[in-house]
Amino acid sequence: METAVQTKYNDSVVKAFAFMAVVYLVVGTGIGVYAAAELAWPFLNYDIAEITFARLRVLHTNAVVFAFGGSALMATSLYVVQRTNGVRLYSNKLAWFQFWMWNLIIVAAVITIPLGLTQSKEYAELEWPIDMMITVTWVAYLFNFVMTIASRNKETHSHIYVANWFYLGFIVMVSYLHLVNNLSIPVSMWKSYSMFAGVQDAMIQWWWGHNAVGFFLTAGFLGMMYYFVPKQAQRPIYSYRLSVIHFWALMFGYVWLGAHHLQYTALPDWTGSLGAVISLAMIIPSWGGALNGMLTLSGAWDRLRTDYILRFLVMSLAFYAMSTFEGPVMAAKTVNALSHYTDWTIGHVHSGALGWVAMVAIGSIYHMVMKLWNTEMYSMKLINVHFWMATIGTVLYIVAMWVSGIMQGLMWRAYDEYGTLAYTFAESVEAMHPYYALRTIGGLVFWSGAVVMLFNVAMTLATAKSRREAAVTANA
Repeated sequence: METAVQTKYNDSVVKAFAFMAVVYLVVGTGIGVYAAAELAWPFLNYDIAEITFARLRVLHTNAVVFAFGGSALMATSLYVVQRTNGVRLYSNKLAWFQFWMWNLIIVAAVITIPLGLTQSKEYAELEWPIDMMITVTWVAYLFNFVMTIASRNKETHSHIYVANWFYLGFIVMVSYLHLVNNLSIPVSMWKSYSMFAGVQDAMIQWWWGHNAVGFFLTAGFLGMMYYFVPKQAQRPIYSYRLSVIHFWALMFGYVWLGAHHLQYTALPDWTGSLGAVISLAMIIPSWGGALNGMLTLSGAWDRLRTDYILRFLVMSLAFYAMSTFEGPVMAAKTVNALSHYTDWTIGHVHSGALGWVAMVAIGSIYHMVMKLWNTEMYSMKLINVHFWMATIGTVLYIVAMWVSGIMQGLMWRAYDEYGTLAYTFAESVEAMHPYYALRTIGGLVFWSGAVVMLFNVAMTLATAKSRREAAVTANA
């Protein structure tokens, strides 16, 4: 039997997005584990083009960022916008159109990327017909989200809660980024050329690439943080004023950072310096946001002993603080000279992706599943098991890459007494083997936790009705 809350909102599409996010978490991280194993044990490439690291790495990136991350963002944003504005979705049909189009795009990516039908650009690899599908889907998403906010009762909900601002910033900016970075001239059904070339193409690429991190993987997930942390902690956000400062600083600051990916290249020196300086300045609002989330638990820290979902959310904030300090430090030219092109960058990316993005999304999805299906999870103990597997897997992964990356950087710049390089590139690759093996183990532990989550969620959905009925009978 549905509760009044469930009938008040359009939650069927939210349920679909939430479940698919968990499925894509398992699939995307599974592909990543195999790709990591290919670097440790190259024979796993099997000389089959479709499963070589070069193609699986691209597929893994799209699967975890857009399939899992995108589905989690769409599920939570459509859930939050209804509850914070007290209205149903402006168009349930448009939301279902968004769901089916997004999943069609993901299926198309799974087919085309292993076949090599890509633009060979980081993150935005898909060819122009799929890019057009993404554009149409995103416009539908933006329109439906904005109109849902606009249709609220201005007397009862005059204020737009900050989580909606973060979601809206993410949706608007990704629309702009996607269009500009994918401006191209089609020459056939599966071939096109970028409208930019040379260093201009590189600059546009990293303006997109870092803002995909800044808006898709940070602003959107901060929308989750600002709703689900207070909800799970049963406390109001520590400082609403700080959340507003966090929002505007992030919106205006992040768009300048992309150039720090291109230090010591053909990019003008002043551009890289500007990117580095503003990157360092972004530590301040980022840590302000992380502290805002942490301090929301003031008076509720004892809940961490028994609330396993809250553990995910708090751990994600710790990783958010760490990643948003590490990234700006790596942007500084002296550090970048050592870190760039090494596995340190991979470690940094995954401290954010596994520690921040995945954990805040996982905690939010667990919270939503119980609310949407009006039941407890099939096993709360399995959430605790998942938490420790996710945490241990993440730590193993990033520590392996930190050590590997710094070792790479030092070996590449080491000179002997004759002024020549002390190590060949092949020797540095050989030295990485134990760390690549450890990275694979860490990824495998994290993936196993995702499998536990999928089992727990699937069993919760399968038994929700019978357990609700049993609870009603017991209370009769």
